Amino acid sequence: MRLVVIQALIFSLLATLGVRLYYLQVMTGETYQGKAASQSVRDIVVQPQRGLIVDAQGRPLAANRLSWVASIDTTMLGRMSEQQQRKLVRRTSRVLDVAPRKVRDKLTLCGAEGAVSGQCWNGSPFQPVPIAQDLDEDVALRILEQAEDFPAVTVEQQSVRDYPRPFGVNAAHLLGYLSPVTESELDDAEESGDASVNGASVVGRAGVEKTYDQWLRGQPGHQQVSVDSMGRVLGDVGTLTAQPGDTLVTSIDAKVQSVVEKQLAQTIRTARQTRDTVTGRNYVADAGAAVVMEAQTGRIVAMASQPTYDPEVWVGGIDDQQLARLYSEAAGTPLLSRATQGQFAPGSTWKPFMTAGALTNGYGQDAQLNCSSSLRVGNRDFKNYESGAYGFIGFQRALEVSCNTFFYRIGYDYWRRWGSDVGNVDAKDPLVAEAKEFGFGRPTGIDVAAESSGRIADRQWKLDYFEQQKDYYCELAEDPGDASPFLRLFAKEFCAEGYAYRAGDAVNFAIGQGDTVVTPLQLARAYGALANGGTLYEPRVGKAVVTPDGDVLERVKPSVQGTVDVPQQTLDFIDQGLLGVSQQGTMSWRLGGFPLEQVPIRSKTGSAEVQGKQSTSWVASYSEDYVVVMMVSQGGTGSGTSGPAVRTIWETLYGVDGEAVKPGAAAVPGVVAGKALPVFGKDGSILPPARKRGE
Repeated sequence: MRLVVIQALIFSLLATLGVRLYYLQVMTGETYQGKAASQSVRDIVVQPQRGLIVDAQGRPLAANRLSWVASIDTTMLGRMSEQQQRKLVRRTSRVLDVAPRKVRDKLTLCGAEGAVSGQCWNGSPFQPVPIAQDLDEDVALRILEQAEDFPAVTVEQQSVRDYPRPFGVNAAHLLGYLSPVTESELDDAEESGDASVNGASVVGRAGVEKTYDQWLRGQPGHQQVSVDSMGRVLGDVGTLTAQPGDTLVTSIDAKVQSVVEKQLAQTIRTARQTRDTVTGRNYVADAGAAVVMEAQTGRIVAMASQPTYDPEVWVGGIDDQQLARLYSEAAGTPLLSRATQGQFAPGSTWKPFMTAGALTNGYGQDAQLNCSSSLRVGNRDFKNYESGAYGFIGFQRALEVSCNTFFYRIGYDYWRRWGSDVGNVDAKDPLVAEAKEFGFGRPTGIDVAAESSGRIADRQWKLDYFEQQKDYYCELAEDPGDASPFLRLFAKEFCAEGYAYRAGDAVNFAIGQGDTVVTPLQLARAYGALANGGTLYEPRVGKAVVTPDGDVLERVKPSVQGTVDVPQQTLDFIDQGLLGVSQQGTMSWRLGGFPLEQVPIRSKTGSAEVQGKQSTSWVASYSEDYVVVMMVSQGGTGSGTSGPAVRTIWETLYGVDGEAVKPGAAAVPGVVAGKALPVFGKDGSILPPARKRGE
């Protein structure tokens, strides 16, 4: 009986097991099979080719090239013993001429213990980790041919950023640079569902690379591989092809950009070899910038900054020494774009806007003021440049000879009328209001990442600055220690009345001196408003986004930020005064023989004085079509230093040969592209914009 019971129990257990197996393998087999398959398949990201950046004629400014890249398959590496791993890393490091420590840092997953920020691997643990690129071909072939000595090391050609440099252009600050995606950016992309970013992505960090990154980066592909229970790759399952990034067409003209860069660099070199008669030593000429902008659209044709850097330095990752140099003050902070981020006193280039403020606030076009050698305000004499005197003159003549005392009198007049209460931050000030009207004191809105706002040193700014600094200077006034006599006196006066907006502040403001600073781009945009009748454009570098097949996805249209509330007759009056600067004023000696009848250039020169430094050289100029501005910090006088370079730029824009304009070289169709875009062929070729009949 006991045997029967045991047999029945065994048969019932076997029957239950059989039914369960039938249910799992037959009834729900497909479900579990799918789950098992999903657990044994992993995605490897295939990076897309980044989109091109081309100039207005279709010339590539940023492209891609193939580079030999060495990677280590961490899955295969994990199968080795620790001793074998160390030997492989040492052997590979010797061949690649890379420190073993750096190789280990690159192989460490970000977020893991011991991960080094900026060096660790953000990508998939199932994907080979790049450890070196731009290998010499003989090194790459050695690893490929001796694969048995380099297990887990793969070498292949990959696409990396390249800079073709048409006409030798640099354009580093315009283009920007790329660097690996950060963990926070990955988190943001995951939250927003942005599939174009992954752990192995590089993203734009500055310039148009950053602004148009979403178009340029493309869409990653995916390669599916099967893995075993230990995570080891067994084979390929499927592939989703990566989608290349779109092409950005810019308004930059590489030919003009090249001329602007070379002229700026040459101007700085020449200034450094020129004796400063004030200090008795050569000009420092520590930095400079130049901007060429379309007056009627705000599009940037060329923009340069010095010191600059080689954009190639970012390709494949930048080392600590290279990065330190880009931020080094001793090297001139090359990463800083002086055109959009540098802030400088505008000097006499400020006077046209002060003229607009005076003519719309009580002064007539026939007003005459004394251009004396100096003007006494309080207990100080404010002098004219080199103490020159021209007697009683009008606004246009004051612009031509750049008379300081003429504009001192205007600033002092308004201060006496409405601003003599030095503590009244709400006092009326027409000149400050006019400066704000022309867009100073706020960013221009250019589509190049990172822009300074400049500063209008009005009453409110002075009060705010006093509130920020009073504790420091009041303590210094009480306990000066080993401070210099000048600093002791300054601290005492600042602590007592540092908030006061005095007559000296007002007269300095009227000639672009004091604490007011502008960027070269802000000045160019404001002169553009003088040229086009009062429109303040948001400057644009991007012109259109085009697919790899040549279809236009989006046109970047000119954008108006505001308009200047100045009567057209006032703008015309100022225009004539600035034309006089070119014909018989401070810029005329640099434009001798230039065909001003065919190409009327209006200009204004400036030499801004800075406490403790040499003068800043400025030339701001415009025609009906373009604005050209150049600045050299600690470079000397305006026309004396920057004048020859500005002339050369104008000659390039209009095709001037000697004293004549070349036939067919009128501004828009001759040198710089108009509204038309380059022609993109289906085979990947890019041709200049098609000319209309008659051009």
